[in-house]
Amino acid sequence: MIIMIRKGAEPEKVEALKQWLSRYDVTIDSAYIWGSEVLRMEGDLSKVDTSLIKRFDCVAMVTSTGEPYKFASRRNFPENTVIRVGNRVIGDNNFTVIAGPCSVESPEQIREVAQAVKTSGASILRGGAFKPRTSPYAFQGLKSRGIEMLLEAKKATGMPIVSEIVDISALPFFENVDIIQVGARNMQNFELLKELGQIRKPILLKRGPANTIQEFLLSAEYILAGGNKDVILCERGVRTFETLTRNTLDISAIPMLKKLTHLPVFADPSHACGIADIVPDIAFACAAAGADGVMIEVHNDPVNAFSDGAQSITPASFAAMMPKLSAICGILGKTLG
Repeated sequence: MIIMIRKGAEPEKVEALKQWLSRYDVTIDSAYIWGSEVLRMEGDLSKVDTSLIKRFDCVAMVTSTGEPYKFASRRNFPENTVIRVGNRVIGDNNFTVIAGPCSVESPEQIREVAQAVKTSGASILRGGAFKPRTSPYAFQGLKSRGIEMLLEAKKATGMPIVSEIVDISALPFFENVDIIQVGARNMQNFELLKELGQIRKPILLKRGPANTIQEFLLSAEYILAGGNKDVILCERGVRTFETLTRNTLDISAIPMLKKLTHLPVFADPSHACGIADIVPDIAFACAAAGADGVMIEVHNDPVNAFSDGAQSITPASFAAMMPKLSAICGILGKTLG
């Protein structure tokens, strides 16, 4: 971090600033550039509040020279994080497909969809049991019974499962869930993120619809700082002025995140667009942009789905999509699985 001192600043005020900065675990060097004193701070800057530094009237400018996220930064950890879920490997030139219904509705429904997506090449089964919904009157999920149905489908197919948590109090129900998803609405539920940092289970973190990439990475930092190193980032679209699609997929976020962080980067085409017909094309684009995987909503009867039927593709459409996705992965030197 660079702090430029205002020309003509009183020496005693500059000294007061240096004394105030000494409370942090950093080193401070001083130099003169173009007639102004410049302070350079190095060390753990994660707790340094630049807005407070700017309140000293001897300060002309404050410039950060590093990322505010320490554990998520590729600068600090250049090697890609590889996450193992059962016998599946996320990252390391593998392209992972997570597929399944938005909501678990019945034992028959989740087993049928699970078997269909597994046959077509999906590696991990998704299904919502606890559902945060915009309307209080919408289907809220089967909760603990939904988790039980997911576990039954896992036993029948051998597929690892991922499901969304909405509150810390529900954590005991996720003991046997392989990956815990933090949805877009909870991306900045910091108390939940802190709690998930204490467990040793992969966390799939979705970007909020109105959050910047830096805010996204800082949310991941909460989990990483707690000691849980297995975090998967998932771009799922941001809210823009466009109304034809549910959200606008920020395709540029995929290569940008791959540049900034060592964590695996997924995308959720289903929530990004909300239109089943174009989900496969968006999935292809995400793979081509460098994603490590995609999460696709698949339902065996979308018209009668309890939630998000409009964005759910059928098992037949999923089966038709997978060979094309595999071909794109092959061009990029990745293995679909």
